[in-house]
Amino acid sequence: MENKIILTIGRQFGSGGREIAKKLAEALGIAYYDKEMMAVAAKESGLSEEFFEKADERASSGLSYAFTVGFSYMGMFTPYTDILSNDGLFKFQSDAIRKLAEHSCVLVGRCADYILRDDPACLSFFIHNTKENRIQRIIESQDLSVEQAKELMIKTDKSRAAYYNYYTNKEWGVASSYNFSIDVSVLGVDETVEFIKNFVERKMDKRPPHFG
Repeated sequence: MENKIILTIGRQFGSGGREIAKKLAEALGIAYYDKEMMAVAAKESGLSEEFFEKADERASSGLSYAFTVGFSYMGMFTPYTDILSNDGLFKFQSDAIRKLAEHSCVLVGRCADYILRDDPACLSFFIHNTKENRIQRIIESQDLSVEQAKELMIKTDKSRAAYYNYYTNKEWGVASSYNFSIDVSVLGVDETVEFIKNFVERKMDKRPPHFG
């Protein structure tokens, strides 16, 4: 693709959002970033990647919990709060996302749609699915019982929503927070990928030829 395009994918847990994002990146021939964003943030900040993983897509309280553990910094064992605040951690991650968005890519979660809200090349999507489909996908991927899958689904969605709402002042999962909200159960994963791909290509065709 000649012009830069950035796609951000928000998703319910178990919806198939991650699978769709990966297949979409492959179909468009652009980069895909999910947990790789944390590796970039760690590299740019000089902090351990494990640190970012513990606080990944968790709200303020979750981040605070991660900070209480402490880590070795310049040879000294130091509480996380002595090094950076919750907002500081979010800034490192935001800087990493902006760096990755210098080139066409698909970014999964982590408030990427909000961070890149002023980038005209960015299109934001939210992927949702029926509870039944989501529970079944979680059971198959995590090898859990129905009740365990349901509990994990509710807990993860609650955590993602709190994180997103806290940092964006928008509402996670609400259609008005994104350019496009899609129910995967209507078309299935592969057809949803094709639908988004066609939408993106039509959008690209409407842009000035030298955009990006």
